[in-house]
Amino acid sequence: MTQQDAEEDEVLRLTLKVAHPDCWSLQVTDQHDAGLLNHGAFPLSDGNIKGLFTAFGDTRDEVAELVDATRDSPLTQSVLELSGGLKMNTDGFDPGNATQDIFVQYSEKDSIEPALTSNGFIHEGPVRIYDGYEYWPVVAQCPRGELDDRLETVREEKDATIDVQHISSVQSLSGGSTQYLQLLSQRQREVFELARRENYYQWPREVSLQELADELDISKTTFTEHLRKAEAKLLNDIR
Repeated sequence: MTQQDAEEDEVLRLTLKVAHPDCWSLQVTDQHDAGLLNHGAFPLSDGNIKGLFTAFGDTRDEVAELVDATRDSPLTQSVLELSGGLKMNTDGFDPGNATQDIFVQYSEKDSIEPALTSNGFIHEGPVRIYDGYEYWPVVAQCPRGELDDRLETVREEKDATIDVQHISSVQSLSGGSTQYLQLLSQRQREVFELARRENYYQWPREVSLQELADELDISKTTFTEHLRKAEAKLLNDIR
């Protein structure tokens, strides 16, 4: 790489919303109310990988049902529940009222992570998995114009759908706004990112709180409560 090429590269933080076939975690979270945090995985000699996950939900029953579904999935080889939990670092993410840490063994070919890493996307922090989608926080160093080609390569390799939900330059944001979004609960992050994406914070505003609430199929009061809590957390941390 020449010096000129290096100068054209950016260090970019992205949040990718991902779905792909033959993925047990997408299947079980699409069918149950609970979700998963993927903390990482290591390869085994037989072509499988073993990953560490936290199942989370509003109730113990929701979490237990998700763990049972994971164990029953034809795409998993084994599930080990960790008594007492490992108190994993979730980067400020509030996973819910009930959690269960689990080791899950499954085929490496069913994971999208090798395709992401081989195309220069480095996994940064836990992957949130809920409602049948994975939300990958990744870092990439490349000219911004190359991102679409790299993502298209992953899409074709894994027959995946990938949407970029957030992108920022590390250099321009002194660490990026992604680190602050990690402070929010799943729902707080969802409503805050929707509000920002729909230009609620532009003036004059381009969307109302009622319209945003309708998009998530929740009441305006509930949406406003989540949004105000998110704003309070972000402002307190930035100051």
